[in-house]
Amino acid sequence: MFATKPEAQRFLDGMTTSMETGTYVDPGRSKTTVGAIAETWIETPSWAESTRARSRSILDAHVLPRWGSVRLADVHHEDVQEWINGLGKAGMAGGTVRKVHGVLNGVLKAAIKGKRLAVNPSAEVDLPRQDLKRRRYLSGVEVEALVHAAGGRGPIVLVLAFCGLRFGELAALKAGAVDQVRRRLRIEESVTEVNGALVWSEPKDHQRRTVPWPKFLDAEISAAMKGKAPGDLLFPSPGGGALRVRNMRRDWFDAAAKGAGVGGLTPHELRHTAASLAVSAGASVLALQRMLGHDKPSTTLDVYSDLFDEDLDLVADRLAEGRSRSTAEYLRSVEASKSGLKAVPTS
Repeated sequence: MFATKPEAQRFLDGMTTSMETGTYVDPGRSKTTVGAIAETWIETPSWAESTRARSRSILDAHVLPRWGSVRLADVHHEDVQEWINGLGKAGMAGGTVRKVHGVLNGVLKAAIKGKRLAVNPSAEVDLPRQDLKRRRYLSGVEVEALVHAAGGRGPIVLVLAFCGLRFGELAALKAGAVDQVRRRLRIEESVTEVNGALVWSEPKDHQRRTVPWPKFLDAEISAAMKGKAPGDLLFPSPGGGALRVRNMRRDWFDAAAKGAGVGGLTPHELRHTAASLAVSAGASVLALQRMLGHDKPSTTLDVYSDLFDEDLDLVADRLAEGRSRSTAEYLRSVEASKSGLKAVPTS
């Protein structure tokens, strides 16, 4: 098997080290195909069904056709890089390429956890840049135009634009989660359409929270609560069930957006608008994080850093004011020195 004794010793030393460090992989376990591991990975129990559906779609359309029958031991870094390069050359957008790579990467990471791979051949692949679409924020005037164009559905627009709920959180909101005395909405559930079926779950990142509504929404909330039992949906669909975003857009939202002069608007962009309006009203990063249900303040800053540009302007203005005071004090001290007097510092 080995031409020389030193070669055999090096192999034995490598095996011993990998066993001691816990990185040893039985070659027989690496004969399993990528497809077999993928079918286990896709059933990750902690995932929301919407996440599973998206990953399943990417697996079937892009990952399994190329890698499904390939043994784990035969997946090499250069082959993954060549595949990624080919997706971009075929016209796939950078953000989509990254999502496709993320699915393969997740499958191979699962193989490492199962001691079927020692290293992840997709871990350091060079990925294309993601073209970032400029986030859209409506002005207060545009929100009013949209509310007017939405007619009887205006309260939905107001709650989305001023409370910052995700659409699935609004669709799942029940009368029992409304505190009219404190003006609070308890966000405890979310509902999403997955492959035509409604799937109920906790809010994203399990971030249950209470969200305040502005006083001007009192009348709309009271009207929505009228005659409802605690378990009734606050904003049901015309048929009485939970709102579905596709149906809502088809039935009235898209037409209202076009009529208000903000054509192409999505319901999720009203969540962005709520963040913008809150920051304009003086909300801190921490308050915005709690309102939107982000897992930590850094997430809020990552997503909405552009909304805090005015803070940078304020810092620059204060630095300029500080230097003006320092310059004036310095000049006074110079003049005092020339006249033999001791300069009196200003407070």
